[in-house]
Amino acid sequence: MNIAKKFITAVAMMAVGVGSVWAQKASVLLSPDRKIKVEVFLSKKGEPCYRVTRTGRVVVDTSRLGFTFKESQPMSSGFDMTPLSHGTFDKTWTQPWGENKIVRDCHNSLTVSFKEHKAPHRVMNLEFRAFNDGIGFRYSVPKQENLGKITIMDELTEFSLTENYKTWWIYADYNTYEKLYNETPLTEASWVATPVTMRGADGLHLSFHEAALVNYADMHLKQVSPLHFKVELTPWANGDKVRTETPFATPWRTLQISPDAKGLIDSPLVLNLNEPSKATSTQWIKPMKYVGIWWGMHLGTQTWKESPTHGATTANAIAYIDFAKRHNIQGVVVEGWNAGWDRWGAKDAFDHITPAADFDFAKVAKYAKDNGIQLIGHNETGGDIPSYEKLIDRAFSLYKSYGMNAVKTGYAGGIYPQGEHHHGQFMVNHYQHVVDKALQYNIMLDVHEPIKPTGLRRTYPNLMTGEGVRGMEWEAWSEGNPPSHVPTLAFTRMLAGPLDYTPGTFDILFKNTGKRERWNDLDKGNTRVHTTLCKQLAMMVVLYSPLQMASDEIKNYEGHPAFKFVVDYNADCDESHTLNGEVGQFVTIARRAGNTWFVGSVTNEKERDLTIPLTFLKPGKKYEATIYGDGDAASWESNPTDYKIVNQVVTSKDLLKMHLASGGGQAIVFNLIK
Repeated sequence: MNIAKKFITAVAMMAVGVGSVWAQKASVLLSPDRKIKVEVFLSKKGEPCYRVTRTGRVVVDTSRLGFTFKESQPMSSGFDMTPLSHGTFDKTWTQPWGENKIVRDCHNSLTVSFKEHKAPHRVMNLEFRAFNDGIGFRYSVPKQENLGKITIMDELTEFSLTENYKTWWIYADYNTYEKLYNETPLTEASWVATPVTMRGADGLHLSFHEAALVNYADMHLKQVSPLHFKVELTPWANGDKVRTETPFATPWRTLQISPDAKGLIDSPLVLNLNEPSKATSTQWIKPMKYVGIWWGMHLGTQTWKESPTHGATTANAIAYIDFAKRHNIQGVVVEGWNAGWDRWGAKDAFDHITPAADFDFAKVAKYAKDNGIQLIGHNETGGDIPSYEKLIDRAFSLYKSYGMNAVKTGYAGGIYPQGEHHHGQFMVNHYQHVVDKALQYNIMLDVHEPIKPTGLRRTYPNLMTGEGVRGMEWEAWSEGNPPSHVPTLAFTRMLAGPLDYTPGTFDILFKNTGKRERWNDLDKGNTRVHTTLCKQLAMMVVLYSPLQMASDEIKNYEGHPAFKFVVDYNADCDESHTLNGEVGQFVTIARRAGNTWFVGSVTNEKERDLTIPLTFLKPGKKYEATIYGDGDAASWESNPTDYKIVNQVVTSKDLLKMHLASGGGQAIVFNLIK
């Protein structure tokens, strides 16, 4: 062991009190396969603690739990511990949409009660669940005479790690997740947003996140000493963290554990820690592909506000609807359709009912409905929460009357009331309010500038997808996203849930854009897309979203042979399998919709050759594989639009070889031959 490692280990041991004698025997919880063990116990000071091991290896060493409050003394020590219950659970459940429509929930559970042995004798319970692929735990504080309304000022949950893992992380921020991921040793990950992903020297992979975030503040992790993290919560404007009253339960704190990277993607742990669906019917909830009036505004060839180059005109919207109908695309989003874009930043600026002067809302909505196309409403709020909540019932009622059942919301900029944050309890509750209203009006949601996904789509299946990621639009007005970005997202942000990255741009070098007006200070005049064309296709499979956008302007799709993949792609998948992958390097994912399989594979800056077994195909059947691959001379830097389309017949016994160019990808359709 070198000096640096000795220092890290020594400091970590001091921070968690390794070697101290436990006050009493630990309560033990094992995963169904008995590989993961959770021990819950008290320190000599009566501090609630836990420890996690996998096959004898310590993953999370002794870590403390508890709260500090505004109104009373902390709940952090001086406890007696009583195990309340053990349980086992193994059932499957179905969802109306998802990476896998049939989900298995197999776990063992443990509930432990902690009661102060001195007055005021307050009680808090800890619930633990152990799955074969990780654990989840949460605080459950019952109603009690000595603890009513409370203000949580700090959650004392710790994660004491035992190895300086390679870590993929973004800096915690109270307002945005739209950042490029850092790849560093764990000791350099100072203050991180979740999900955060780690890889050990032996290939063990970890991901820390949370599940069922309701009426609470967003959790991020702060490194308080080497390898030792504690929970930090996004505050209200005055510094409060969470305002609540007993009884209450926190979100689940989650740890996914996998012997390889691909196991993280295939894990349903976060989803399983959410409650069953509250929807009384789901027939109206339908995954779809969509196009829209959007990309031109980011490029600077069109504007959101009314102007000579306004994008959301009646004529443009009808053209997009016609295009969608011709090409098996179910939806069209129109940004900038409503009044108020010229008053951005003013109170009550946006009107989500009144159309712009050059947009005939009634005509466009009727035309879309008559042609079987779903018109997706767009509600940019500019962060003005009181104004949006005042209009939401009238807006959703209006959209429903026109047969519209999908809305894309936006919260760009700061939050009003001033001082509140996108990720604090105030906004968590607002986002939930919008989900509840949307469910009431049978509306599906695509949330931009959101709170991160935490599996609530199980409980509210109308919460379809969201942004919360540095997506495609950054390619239009900044230095862009490097080729390693997407194979990193698959193992980080995508572990939280669906993401509306908006892939599908064909005009990689912006040669067909026309005159552009610079509108963003990050635009230095050298913008472009940092992928090959085929990687744009593959991203539609890799980056899962049940509402999947083909983001380019429709003029760049007309007559393009590769657009056939978009036409054929079905966003309503039934099952998914991650075939291979390493964080930040490459990933290949297969998704089935009906009898058709779709495969997407992407790489970073390194070109690579992969061989994938086709064992996911139905045995004894033949499939026609249509392969959209990087051309022989393709490169994201020098020749990004070089591609080739190849057809071949395959079976489940075959191995498929694929070549991915630098920054490239491959997309494949497997059609069953009847």
